[in-house]
Amino acid sequence: MRQALNPRSITARLILAVLAVELLSSILVVVFSFGYERHSHFRAFDVLLHGRADSILGAIGETDDKTDNIQLESSVLNPFPDEIYEVYDSAGHLLGRSSNWQGLGFILPKSPRGEYTNLQVNGHGYRALRIEGTRLIDPDDHGGKLRTVVIFYGARTEKVWHSIRGTVEFYAAGTLFLLLVTGPLIAWLLHRGLLPLRQLATLAGHVSVDSWQFHPPATARTTPELAPLTHAIESVLQRLQGSFEQQRAFVSDAAHELKTAVAVAKSSLQLLTMKRRSLDEYQAGLERCLTDTQRLEELVASMLTLARIEAAPASSTNDNPDIAPPPSTDLTASIRQTVATLQSVADLRQVQLIAQPDSAPIPVPVPPDDLSLLLSNLTLNAIQHSPPDSTVSLHLAIEAHSAVLTIQDHGDGIAPEALPHVFDRFYRGDPSRNRNTGGTGLGLAIAHAIAIKAGGSIHLTSQLAQGTTATIRLPILP
Repeated sequence: MRQALNPRSITARLILAVLAVELLSSILVVVFSFGYERHSHFRAFDVLLHGRADSILGAIGETDDKTDNIQLESSVLNPFPDEIYEVYDSAGHLLGRSSNWQGLGFILPKSPRGEYTNLQVNGHGYRALRIEGTRLIDPDDHGGKLRTVVIFYGARTEKVWHSIRGTVEFYAAGTLFLLLVTGPLIAWLLHRGLLPLRQLATLAGHVSVDSWQFHPPATARTTPELAPLTHAIESVLQRLQGSFEQQRAFVSDAAHELKTAVAVAKSSLQLLTMKRRSLDEYQAGLERCLTDTQRLEELVASMLTLARIEAAPASSTNDNPDIAPPPSTDLTASIRQTVATLQSVADLRQVQLIAQPDSAPIPVPVPPDDLSLLLSNLTLNAIQHSPPDSTVSLHLAIEAHSAVLTIQDHGDGIAPEALPHVFDRFYRGDPSRNRNTGGTGLGLAIAHAIAIKAGGSIHLTSQLAQGTTATIRLPILP
């Protein structure tokens, strides 16, 4: 529960939110109960007022003299100690009032809001009723005479308000009790409900460079809210593990390649120092050392190029103005330039280099140097693996929003078991890919990295003794 007390934790926020909703609901219940109880109690109280006013009307009778006047017979009334009343005839003459107050002194006019009035008498709150009634006088004298009277009757409201307060206090105490009971229960349920998330975080925290084991609990996979997060963590860890393993393999392979190149250069120098040599022998030995050094320099340059390409941000065709636009290079012009550059190499190996006729400019999201490196690596690789009097063809097509370039040779091909590894760094499973060709084992890896960074792909298909076809797919910029 210590995490639930942290105001920044999700558990604490959920608990506070639920408690706030419960508190607001409790307040609304109290407010609505107050309104309902006030309405119902005063409605019953008004009925009582009307009944008492009718009883006062029944106590009005005619006088004993012959003036045909009316009077209030107080002897038949049983007034309550806290009630007030007064009665007027139609002429405004006071017929009688209760003994516990001085009266209004005038006939209360009709209220536009109804016949009920709230007032203060002797420091107490009263609710009063004004009604008009008629009494029949001398019914035996030609049907009698009707006399109109105005009755003002009121009673104290302390008991009504006391009853309302008692009911509202009961509701308030009940909701407060429920809040106190359900608050800790909700906190416990939320804390327990978030247990799979904490377990997932704990297991993910145990993952390190030396330990990639991540086995999420079954509840994390079956919970709809946690299943996407679990899948995302697994995918990220798998990619990170692959990247770390690839990095380790790259460092190991690079160290091996550099060690071999340095050992060859060292052996050439040691061979010169073993005995006296002639000038021609020293010159030949130095040339071998220079060749070994150049091969070492090419290896280091290729490694730096691959590291630079993989460290660069991936290209994007997003139109968001906040994102820098991707680089743009004309693929058609780059193919033309690559063919012109490698034509002499093809002529030297007696290989015919064929490219389709020039087409319209096709912009692709690859820097010019990287696109030239991609095309030259794949084209040179096809030329080097082609026998004399064969052809290497380059064909460019457009499919949907992608440019598709195929580079086909008619060489010895690649063995099926080696084909899945041709883009691995320093891979030389194909005997033709050895140091005699001057390669470093990074050409295809560099080409693959360039295509992937641009949002494209490279795919090789090959058959032994028939040749190899490289298919490069790159997105076209609008």
